[in-house]
Amino acid sequence: MPRKKLLLLAVPTLALLGAFFTWRSWSSRDRDAARADLLSLLPCDGTAAGFLDLQQLRNSPFLAQALSWARRPAPDSDYEQFMQATGFDYERDLDRVALSINRQSQNPTVFAVAEGHFNRKKIEEYASRFGSLKTADGKTLFAVPIGESRRKAYFTFLREDRIAWGNDSSYFFERPSHDSPQPWRERFSRVAGTPIFVVLRQDPFTASTLAQAPGEFRSPQLATLLRQLQWITVSGKPEGNLLRVVIDGESVTESTVHQLKEVLNGIIVLAQIGLNDAKTSGQLNPQLRQGYLDLLQSADIQQLDRGTSKSIRIVCEIAPILLEAPPAAPPAADPHPAPKSQRKK
Repeated sequence: MPRKKLLLLAVPTLALLGAFFTWRSWSSRDRDAARADLLSLLPCDGTAAGFLDLQQLRNSPFLAQALSWARRPAPDSDYEQFMQATGFDYERDLDRVALSINRQSQNPTVFAVAEGHFNRKKIEEYASRFGSLKTADGKTLFAVPIGESRRKAYFTFLREDRIAWGNDSSYFFERPSHDSPQPWRERFSRVAGTPIFVVLRQDPFTASTLAQAPGEFRSPQLATLLRQLQWITVSGKPEGNLLRVVIDGESVTESTVHQLKEVLNGIIVLAQIGLNDAKTSGQLNPQLRQGYLDLLQSADIQQLDRGTSKSIRIVCEIAPILLEAPPAAPPAADPHPAPKSQRKK
């Protein structure tokens, strides 16, 4: 082929490739900017923060398979009434949401900012039945009863595609805070690009929650070590039909991280032995059992030194079948049984 024809073909091809990669770059930047903007609106005095990008997750094979496995609860009557009146369905219309929880008191407070496709007129008409008030900057704040307790939740439109929601009206007015946003921003930046994550800042309520392991398993040593972590970050990102999960726990002491690594490695070994037990194999769905084994096999436990903090990082892969509600676990064997002479006959 003459060189002139090659050039004529090459120029538009390169132009198309350049346009494609430019679009990919700007699309990623727009998503990152929207994410950072949402997270910047969260209060700094919370004990936990979370983020969910449903728009990004909807395009993943993992979510489609997960929804087919998971047992989805039926919507309650309040939400069904809301859907009928406003036409809003979170599975279809919600794009992303950032959430902050404060558990420093007996009554936890929640604040969230959500983006999506909202029919503002219908939503405000529905909410106006229950009452409204004005915020400090003149926005209309709606108060809607939720749940059987009929406690009120408050929300306002920040723009046509963005809503702020909370169970405490003070979030929408002046809230003095002595907490710096920098620690949160630093941890948000570490999980950039992941469509789902949760960041926990240590406090007595978080520690007691972490100490309550599911099922019959209890490890006082693990609970004690978890209480010594100042921050815990859990993030997930679909990779094909699997969800890659990264758990990062931060401590100021290296000994805590080292002990945690040893305890977790021991738990993984014991779990593998239990899943390979003949009795357990007969009780579990074979696919579910294999999913647990694959999860344990994929687990990689690392120690990190960030200078100002030491971290333990667990990386693993979760199959969609693990989102199926598991059967009730049999009672765990006593790791320290009484001598035969002391047992009741």
